[in-house]
Amino acid sequence: MTRLTIGFGLALVALGIAGYFGTGAVHPTALIPAAVGLVLVVFGILARNPKVRMHAMHGAAATALIGFIGSVAGVGQLLRMATGKAIKHPPAAIARSVMAILCLAFIALAVRSFVAARRARRGA
Repeated sequence: MTRLTIGFGLALVALGIAGYFGTGAVHPTALIPAAVGLVLVVFGILARNPKVRMHAMHGAAATALIGFIGSVAGVGQLLRMATGKAIKHPPAAIARSVMAILCLAFIALAVRSFVAARRARRGA
């Protein structure tokens, strides 16, 4: 799960950097996914140490949850845009939607991993 955490983090960093430079490097808020991704990468690296793995992975899941909550509104904007309605910042809606999907996917995988770890501890 540590590699997966780092991978999702790097994907969010790439999304943030692409969003920032893709919009002409004008809106620094486009770097928010990169900040969330950087935190995930740090947690993923910390989780390589077995002594702090559980805490680091829970921190990563909490970070992804905060990222999801902060970006899920972009999905609604993207749906409005898909139906032909004009929205204020289309690139932001796309980036927020991608961030929401990435964060939700990570949360689902993390919860699955937590459940498997608990079952493994019970079985041991």
